[in-house]
Amino acid sequence: MNLANLDLNLVIALRALLRERNVTRAGERIGLSQPAMSAALSRLRRHFDDELLVRVRKEYELTPLGLTLLEPAQAACEILERVFSAQPDFDPRTADREFVLLTSDYALAVLGEELSRAVRAEAPGVRLRFPQLTAPAVDDLDTTLRAVDGLLAPHGIIGGYPAVDLFTDRWLCMIAEDSPVSELSVADLARLPWVDLYHRPTYTHASRQLGLFGIEPQVEVVVEIFQSLPFLIAGTDRVALIQERLARRFTGIAPVRTLDPPFDPVPLTEAMWWHPAHTRDAGHAWLRRLIADVGARIQAEG
Repeated sequence: MNLANLDLNLVIALRALLRERNVTRAGERIGLSQPAMSAALSRLRRHFDDELLVRVRKEYELTPLGLTLLEPAQAACEILERVFSAQPDFDPRTADREFVLLTSDYALAVLGEELSRAVRAEAPGVRLRFPQLTAPAVDDLDTTLRAVDGLLAPHGIIGGYPAVDLFTDRWLCMIAEDSPVSELSVADLARLPWVDLYHRPTYTHASRQLGLFGIEPQVEVVVEIFQSLPFLIAGTDRVALIQERLARRFTGIAPVRTLDPPFDPVPLTEAMWWHPAHTRDAGHAWLRRLIADVGARIQAEG
């Protein structure tokens, strides 16, 4: 397809229509009248040879193609916004800009507080947005990284893109505070019930780590966010693997404690990854420098 023959305003209209599933509301979202939005929908239907929106009783629903286009339309608009917001110079003291960092709840808990303080101190007009990292985002990594400023994830999950290392962390076993266990053995890890993490793009669930050492955990509970682990361990005989830096944040909040595992789990090195297209952007360079400084401070704190 020749992009020169494509009206890029239709991409914006497409995103609004697929989000709102209503012509009037879509027009209000992007500042178009109802007739103008209807005309845009007609052009999109001709282009795709598909209805995109179909009336079901009193509401509109997306066709299968409409559902397929929902995420790509969002990503395309984010990429266009990023392209046209790039500037040759960046003054953090006067900048009015939003930076988007995809992250797990773990990285946000460890890094987010200090990073947000550092941004406010240097660039009071800059906003940070932290969408949750998802499996589809990792599956189409090139498109994902073009549409955001960075992705916070450890080495071993992403490769082939520029990155700046932030800090290292190690894995501990978490048990209930009132557990009679004072030291864990390999036999204990095979015997005790586990809280496991299932989230395909992230760097562990316990089964994967323990499988390297010939341990088959008895998984009793499966979650998708790290910060729920302590509350599913408290008051039980369950065990879980958790990062040391995250575990510290639950001191005095959840009745749990940590023990060294009876093996050497592979440590993690958290990094910020970005698309090469952003490398020369002055604002992005400032963000990379700032987040690297914050990561270095976290690392120095031990």
